[in-house]
Amino acid sequence: MIRVVKRYESRKLYDTEESRYVSLDEIAVWVRDGQEVQVIDNRSSQDVTAQTLTQIILEEGRNGRSRIPAEVLRDLVRFGERTLTSGVEHVQQSMDRMVKASIDRLGPVREAREEMTRLRSRLEELEDSLAELELSGVVEEAELKSRPRQAPAKKAKAKKTASAKRAK
Repeated sequence: MIRVVKRYESRKLYDTEESRYVSLDEIAVWVRDGQEVQVIDNRSSQDVTAQTLTQIILEEGRNGRSRIPAEVLRDLVRFGERTLTSGVEHVQQSMDRMVKASIDRLGPVREAREEMTRLRSRLEELEDSLAELELSGVVEEAELKSRPRQAPAKKAKAKKTASAKRAK
């Protein structure tokens, strides 16, 4: 959720979530903690978030608490927002390539992937075999059901004959 802060002509900042005035330092803490903050000019309703964040950077620089290297600030002044955007995209692409390459280079990971592929293939073969066995079991069961049944007396006579033959 975006935390909305209104900036008044007096440059006071009003947090609409907590219904109280806040300082630039508080906004800086929220941003560092990962909170999305949007600053709106109360009179014009324009988004002045970028100006407020720049002001935070300026104040921290004046107080000697700046965490941004001078080289980055110089590049921002020279090339503007385009530099920052393209730099972030470049870093993200580089990190993605590096992570993928590192994973592929890891022997055990590559071997595990190959083994998983072989196991999946074997599992599919086993599932096919089970399906065939189930199907043939259904066919055998149907054949047994379709055969005529022997009467109980005939079964008993057949058993006696079989046991007599064994006794000899």
